[in-house]
Amino acid sequence: MKFKNFKQILFAVVFSIITIGILTFLTYKTEFGVFLIASFGSTMVLLFGYPESPFAQPKNIFFGHFVTATVGVIFVNFVPLPLYLSIPLAVGIAVGLMILLNVTHPPAGGNPVIVLMGSASYDYLLNPIIFGCIILIVFGVILNRFIAKKKYPLA
Repeated sequence: MKFKNFKQILFAVVFSIITIGILTFLTYKTEFGVFLIASFGSTMVLLFGYPESPFAQPKNIFFGHFVTATVGVIFVNFVPLPLYLSIPLAVGIAVGLMILLNVTHPPAGGNPVIVLMGSASYDYLLNPIIFGCIILIVFGVILNRFIAKKKYPLA
């Protein structure tokens, strides 16, 4: 294994621990609400493992998560179908919207599943989605640009 690859792996490990650690702390040790969702773990792979990917850019992280969670919340509130029908429909529509809007972020594809299985309310869009994504992006910029010395975000 090349040293450069080891260094990149180490950065991804440490930065993921720091970022998810902050979200976990805010979720479980404060009264500010929920900041952590399962799909944010997958976001770490792109944000710190492959920050040069278009799917890892701030616009894609924020709007990918927001669009897909919004689809899930709409389904919870307005689509009276059983879960075995609403989950695949919501995921398909959410994926299509991400592609259409040019905000594709693959980890966000799981958000409708999370939202529908948990019957999440509109509040879910604010916290954890909006506030959680802002924290992810801020840490992504700080850790990638200033610590790892990578060009992030790309644009």
